Amino acid sequence: ALDGRDFAGSCDAGFSCAYTNTISWRTPTTPLPMENNPRVVFERLFGDSGSTDPAVRLARLKEDRSILDSVTEKVADLQQGIGPEDRHKIGQYLDAVRDVERRIQKAEEQSARELPLVQQPAGIPATFEEHMRLMFDLQLLAYQTDLTRVASFMVGREISGRTYNQIGIPDAHHPLSHHLDDPVKIGIMSKINTYHVVLFAEFVEKMRSTPDGDGSLLDHSLLLYGAGMSNSNAHAPINLPIMLVGGAGGGLEGGRHITYPEDTPMANLLMAIMDALGVPMDQVGDSNGMLDVLSIA
Repeated sequence: ALDGRDFAGSCDAGFSCAYTNTISWRTPTTPLPMENNPRVVFERLFGDSGSTDPAVRLARLKEDRSILDSVTEKVADLQQGIGPEDRHKIGQYLDAVRDVERRIQKAEEQSARELPLVQQPAGIPATFEEHMRLMFDLQLLAYQTDLTRVASFMVGREISGRTYNQIGIPDAHHPLSHHLDDPVKIGIMSKINTYHVVLFAEFVEKMRSTPDGDGSLLDHSLLLYGAGMSNSNAHAPINLPIMLVGGAGGGLEGGRHITYPEDTPMANLLMAIMDALGVPMDQVGDSNGMLDVLSIA
């Protein structure tokens, strides 16, 4: 994400701030926290050694593994003398510990691999463009090193008060989105959307120029770009402008503009993507089927 979580009192009425602050969920009731600090993202990918240098990273990973083993042993002892409610809380904690273990294991597997030499970012860049580009670069690096194969990235949170003075827009984004069909405000919104897409296109081009196996990283990836509303003035969650980019390992035919019936849930597209990736689901959100027109093998 690019926006931080320090937006107390700036959430939609009647809804938890979780729906505003993240687009990823562990379960239907458990949100996954977003991270907007490139330095922290780097540490989660490569540890806090400050570099992708293999020797430095391996030494730090061994230290992390030792600390984690000690914590796990102490928690196991603690579980023996507590009640059901506390055991449930400890169980949630252990789930988080196991997630850290998986990341350490993955990092250990990659520790001897030759990685692009990258130094740890100092923190959040001063400008929106620098911030967005750096977060995209970290995603590219994560894919390139196979530290993850799935990532979600939220360019702007709901009810965002961000301004875009760098492209001549001093007005806050969210008030502009309630444009009341004013052509001037719609034009400004279009300018913001174009600005975002241009930065996304830079990331796509980097994916295209990064070799991967018998093609490029883009050839073997599938990127979904879009938003949860079409007409923001009406909060309309239908007729969404969604873009699929990448070759999906040879399974996605590009260069097409496909229009579906207006009441088709976007979740039907997600169902098709999950099925194509070998993760069949009975239902995703409000899905009522699967888009069979999507030519993913």
